[in-house]
Amino acid sequence: MAKATKKQALGRGLSALLKDPSNDINSIQDKNADTIIGNIVELDIEAIEINPFQPRTNFNEETLRELASSIRELGVIQPITVRKMEFNKFQLVSGERRFRASKLIGLQTIPAYIRIANDQESLEMALVENIQRQDLDPIEIALSYQRLIDEIALTQEQMSERVGKKRSTIANYLRLLRLDPIIQTGMRDGFISMGHGRAIINIEDQEKQLEIYEKIISDKLSVRATETLVKAYQNPKETKAPEPEELPKFVKKGIKDFSEYFGHKINVKVSKNGKGQITIPFHSEEDFNRIKKLVQSAK
Repeated sequence: MAKATKKQALGRGLSALLKDPSNDINSIQDKNADTIIGNIVELDIEAIEINPFQPRTNFNEETLRELASSIRELGVIQPITVRKMEFNKFQLVSGERRFRASKLIGLQTIPAYIRIANDQESLEMALVENIQRQDLDPIEIALSYQRLIDEIALTQEQMSERVGKKRSTIANYLRLLRLDPIIQTGMRDGFISMGHGRAIINIEDQEKQLEIYEKIISDKLSVRATETLVKAYQNPKETKAPEPEELPKFVKKGIKDFSEYFGHKINVKVSKNGKGQITIPFHSEEDFNRIKKLVQSAK
């Protein structure tokens, strides 16, 4: 407890140092930069702005309130990370949920690591940090990878090194962005899983993608069932089911009499050589005995 109190006091002391205009820090070479940069500082929440590069767009209100309740009881255990902007102004790099939850319960200050970073570095840090999170949906992760490609010009191999993921894993996430936007939204909302999405993406036609997506939802298909359905779309049976052979006229004429006599629809099969088979169905033991009596009485 004494160690935590000492660290908190140090953070407040550094916060006071940052509010002194004569100690304004804009680069790692500035006076007192080594004291501030990389250390935990207790910052005024109102001095921190949201990161415009934040790749995450969805914040579950219920889990946010749960986090706020935890912070109210235990405080902010893991500091947020910010980058220094102008004098006594900072921008979030990571930890937006902690920041939002702290504001929700009216905290005036929050512990933060301070970094010096340009826009590109800030974007990369925010994207990479968010990709490491466990609660992002697959589309959020895919969009983060795509932004690293588009805005930071990282290759899939470079991303693999930065985020510690296999190149094939990154490629699988990026492929999800080829899904119809409606399906992407369904994945973000939890209606289907990434496994469903990976199966659907094998269909290039987005109209067919939507047909499969609607069937998954209506029939509550598993990932394996979805994969089977996709294969059926990709390899439709070329041969139609054989049509039943035409029955001879004498059989057609007699079926009605048989059916009326036994009280059931009688099935008749006839081969090409003229030989055939008559099937009399029954629905219970009582029904079987009834038909038996009819046959015996006909002797």
